Amino acid sequence: MEDKYIGLFLAITSSIAIGTSFILTKRGLIQTADKTGFEGDGYTYLKNPIWWAGMITMVLGEISNFAAYAFAPAILVTPLGALSVLVGAVLGTYFLKEELGTLGKLGCAICLIGSVIIVLHAPADEDIQRIDVILHYAIQPAFLFYVALVISFSLVMIYKVSPKYGKKNPLIYISICSTVGSLTVLSCKAFGIAVKLTLAGNNQFIYPSTYVFVIVIVVCILTQMNYFNKALSQFSSSIVNPIYYVTFTTATLIASFVLFRGFNTNDPVNTISLLCGFLIIFTGVYLLNLSRGDPNGTKLGRGGSRNRNSFVDDGIPTDGLSGLQVRHSMQMRRSETFTRTSHGGSTPRATDFADQRLLGDDEASVGLRNLAEESESEDEMGRPSHSSRR
Repeated sequence: MEDKYIGLFLAITSSIAIGTSFILTKRGLIQTADKTGFEGDGYTYLKNPIWWAGMITMVLGEISNFAAYAFAPAILVTPLGALSVLVGAVLGTYFLKEELGTLGKLGCAICLIGSVIIVLHAPADEDIQRIDVILHYAIQPAFLFYVALVISFSLVMIYKVSPKYGKKNPLIYISICSTVGSLTVLSCKAFGIAVKLTLAGNNQFIYPSTYVFVIVIVVCILTQMNYFNKALSQFSSSIVNPIYYVTFTTATLIASFVLFRGFNTNDPVNTISLLCGFLIIFTGVYLLNLSRGDPNGTKLGRGGSRNRNSFVDDGIPTDGLSGLQVRHSMQMRRSETFTRTSHGGSTPRATDFADQRLLGDDEASVGLRNLAEESESEDEMGRPSHSSRR
């Protein structure tokens, strides 16, 4: 079997595992709340086997995703992370009694179409027999310029822009995660190839470049986790996840294109089809996240009407990193906005404080409207308050 199809299999397996893990984790938290009254404080959920099943599934999915980069190009593996949103949406209707609705079904279909286009047109990965080959690519002027650009951009955003505007616009924190994440993906790919070649009998751990890539992975992942968590602490995951997906995937494709000097294909039809497939998947991801607050799209044309009895749900993550942070956000949010259901239902009901986490219909339909106004009326915890917009 060609390496490309091994990578494809691993990428799909990873998406299924990550999407499933989110549902299991959420089900475990709900079950813990029903049994013990857990509202986010403490670690009672650690005693729940379903929660642990979700975490183990997530780890297996992330390992599979890591391995996929060793066999297939990033332009194939990264966009397919959107399938985890599809898996989570479908499983949520069965195990969490969530409504998929018209928008959700349309989003699932669009994600599948985009994924098929990418699979059909993605080129095979370049045959690399030594890790030093990737290091040679990495020290070329074009990629060094890209790395310098990422570092400069990140430093400016971290020290100059984010202190002023980080709580007003999700793009600030997410742009840091996405640009740094593009270096994480390429370093993971390099290290994955090193491991693959070593297991095949060609030891790559005798080369210093292998350890250089490991250091880059650690530094970049820590940076990503920090600022992705900041984004989730300020904004709903239904906003953060779609924006993160498109910016992260775009940055990864650009970095891969610069590093390998193209997509390993000379056919312009394939290149254009890949980009179209990515845009189609993004549309599907956006619709799926939008459907979590408005399953049938009935609120899109109302221009700002609000259902005060609804609450913001957590969007399904598209990769393991965002999955970890969404779980943390979900557990924190439970302690602030939800109470245990009084009638044994599996879905938590909103309390009077849930109004602080509501996402207006105007935000659900546009995604970024009035974020600045919301942040100016932050509560003591630094999270947006909607009281000024009632």
